Amino acid sequence: MRTTVDLTWDEGRIERWIRFGRIAEDVILTRRDRRVSFDPGAVFALVRWASNDFGTVESRIDILRAVVPGAPCTTVPFVTPGGEVLLRLSGWPKVEAAFAAIAQVESYAIAPEDVCPDHWRHVHNRLTAGLTPRVYTPARHAAWLKRRGLTS
Repeated sequence: MRTTVDLTWDEGRIERWIRFGRIAEDVILTRRDRRVSFDPGAVFALVRWASNDFGTVESRIDILRAVVPGAPCTTVPFVTPGGEVLLRLSGWPKVEAAFAAIAQVESYAIAPEDVCPDHWRHVHNRLTAGLTPRVYTPARHAAWLKRRGLTS
């Protein structure tokens, strides 16, 4: 069983989209709606933004790990059944800082979905506290890949 995410794109009103992640299945439901699926263990980022006549009313980013069937998980709107939360931020300044952390990882040609999950938890904690997160370097990534190889 895969984790599914319902996405909507109504330009300037409701925008729910995937920032990164390996999509296993993509189904177009209507012109504005699609449903994407992720295999268990996959890491992905869901961005939710909404506005009304008075401006932005919601600005969020969630970095989640898709769970295996029957495993405990956190419910997240538009994600079925839910996921393991690695990062969850709201408010444009924090979301923008999360985008910067993702861009920093990508600047080293590292796919954000391959990053050590602990790094995304670290980014969440630092940004929530109003601090700058540590840089995720190629050396840190190599250490993560070696550590993951030992436990698999």
